[in-house]
Amino acid sequence: VMARGDRVIAISGFIAEHIRARHGTDPARIRVIPRGVDPARFDPGAVGPARVAALRTAWGVPEGRPVVMLPGRLTRWKGGAVLVEAMARLRDRDALALLVGGAEPRREGFRAELEALIAARGLEGRVRLVGHAEDMPAALLLADVVVHASTDPEAFGRTVIEAQAMRRPVIASDLGAPRETVEEAATGWRVPPGDPAALAGAIGRALALPAAERAAVGARARDAVLARYTTAAMQRATLAVYRELL
Repeated sequence: VMARGDRVIAISGFIAEHIRARHGTDPARIRVIPRGVDPARFDPGAVGPARVAALRTAWGVPEGRPVVMLPGRLTRWKGGAVLVEAMARLRDRDALALLVGGAEPRREGFRAELEALIAARGLEGRVRLVGHAEDMPAALLLADVVVHASTDPEAFGRTVIEAQAMRRPVIASDLGAPRETVEEAATGWRVPPGDPAALAGAIGRALALPAAERAAVGARARDAVLARYTTAAMQRATLAVYRELL
């Protein structure tokens, strides 16, 4: 039903192709309008040091320790286990991985699985499940590198552009819409999905970059978000579809 409109809005090029392939929708009726992020809320300059310090204290993150962050719900396909296995392979033993996101009550079993995997790999001091964060802009500022490790294709993957808006370099699974939002070696890096060794290698290379080079990747990432993935741009494009039909 959703693919039969006079105009069909797809939230990514990936979804537009899915609509064409699965439902045979005429490409002339499809309009690609990416999801958007509020660049005023997700702005490094708008987050005071006290907000970051509060999370650093709550999560027990020491100053100067490299932080790898995976934001997202604790569901199997978001790739938390892939990140845990990657941390077990990472040569930088000082790096700390934070999985930021809560689990639905029916998925608490998966949280227990992750905790058991962390213990089995001897990573209790290097991987933490910190739960839901109300202040995601401040949370992202804690990270040196943000990871998207989904094993199934994302229709869009808004956490990617939220991290990029905060000038954080992203390592993303090379499938779904992140292929569109993460430009290889320019605004971040892409790795094969479900491949802990490849993810560990990418994390190691990103953390080994001089701080200035990593900051340059983050700056290009924010520029890309401002150019293509803002809430205002999404709103303008959506209203334009209504005007087109009217």
